Amino acid sequence: MRFASLGEEGSQGPGHSAHRMPEGPELHLASHFVNEACRDLVFSGCVEKSPISRNPEVPFESSAYHISALARGKELRLTLSPLPGAQPLREPLALVFRFGMSGSFQLAPSDALPPHAHLRFYTAPPSPGLALCFVDIRRFGHWELGGKWQPGRGPCVLLEYEQFRENVLRNLVDKAFDRPICEALLDQRFFNGIGNYLRAEILYRLKIPPFEKARTVLEALQQRRPSPELTLSQKIRAKLQNPDLLELCHSVPKEVVQLGGKGYGQESGEDDYAAFRAWLQCYGMAGMSSLRDRHGRTIWFQGDPGPLAPKGGRPHKKKSKGAQQSPEDKMENPPPPSKAPSKTRRARRGLPEQTTAQQPKRTSLQQDPGVSPVTEKGKRRGRQASGFCRPQRIKADTSSLETEGTSAS
Repeated sequence: MRFASLGEEGSQGPGHSAHRMPEGPELHLASHFVNEACRDLVFSGCVEKSPISRNPEVPFESSAYHISALARGKELRLTLSPLPGAQPLREPLALVFRFGMSGSFQLAPSDALPPHAHLRFYTAPPSPGLALCFVDIRRFGHWELGGKWQPGRGPCVLLEYEQFRENVLRNLVDKAFDRPICEALLDQRFFNGIGNYLRAEILYRLKIPPFEKARTVLEALQQRRPSPELTLSQKIRAKLQNPDLLELCHSVPKEVVQLGGKGYGQESGEDDYAAFRAWLQCYGMAGMSSLRDRHGRTIWFQGDPGPLAPKGGRPHKKKSKGAQQSPEDKMENPPPPSKAPSKTRRARRGLPEQTTAQQPKRTSLQQDPGVSPVTEKGKRRGRQASGFCRPQRIKADTSSLETEGTSAS
């Protein structure tokens, strides 16, 4: 039994090759998985952290406790609740997770932990022993103690629709809405749960150019008033037939959640991912165009990009349905820099030798706010750290596939 989130490595298939980070629906699917998988399980002992993870230790120990989950936007809260009579006596502990680029939860045998399982919760004896694991191959995911949602994030587009809508329309004077609508949709202060593939699908359905000014798009919603002559059922029918952008920010993620399944990615089975791929209409699909926004994120669209499109930027059109690499793949998984031609080749071509000062410098990609790349010093320090409990269970992770990337989570 396992859950592979949309952001997990290898989430590719025919007709869609762009790497996707977990968004609101994936966090909600993860919470459903944890609640279903752990409903009848009793956990015990200490919480064990991978020695290479830079996230905080989890100082929790109990002879018997339950685990439950709740998602809100792009965050998931895990609550550890001791059972009556459990020792030592203690209050429940809550952790808030953000999945970064590749986070997911998996339930695995305790003696066969998956690679990159950076936080482990073990079931109580008797055997067979299981472990609920937070798995994060790229290590951009994060957890915090205390259970408080990250300050500044807006209401959840899935679970708090009315509050979400009010929060957006009440704050249209904010500078975020001076930006193109495709960029505003990634601002988690207002669109908590919307990410790259969702913004493309939402704008495509409404035929809104991605680089139209956000305030222009959203102010038009305030002018939409149903005719007072319509009956209530007619008003409801009209809304269902002609939803606005904020309504789609709620209903489109809900569609992904309703696809169900164990998750998406090659490891969870092609059948699971096929349903999601069939659902996509725009993101990474053949015939669609793409451009980089101001943050370096690739937006997929059809037709005119809009008046705020990057100057000099030319849309790239996906020509085939083959599993070819998208511009965003190239950004998030940059190839190693090509070596300068050797002296022999340069001499053969009659080119001057290139000095060190003349060689091009490698530039790093823009980072997600709050996500810092792991430095070599940090890696060495992480390797020396010890787990909180059960050191005999700790297995060394295989080499991480960390790359610098840009996200808006």
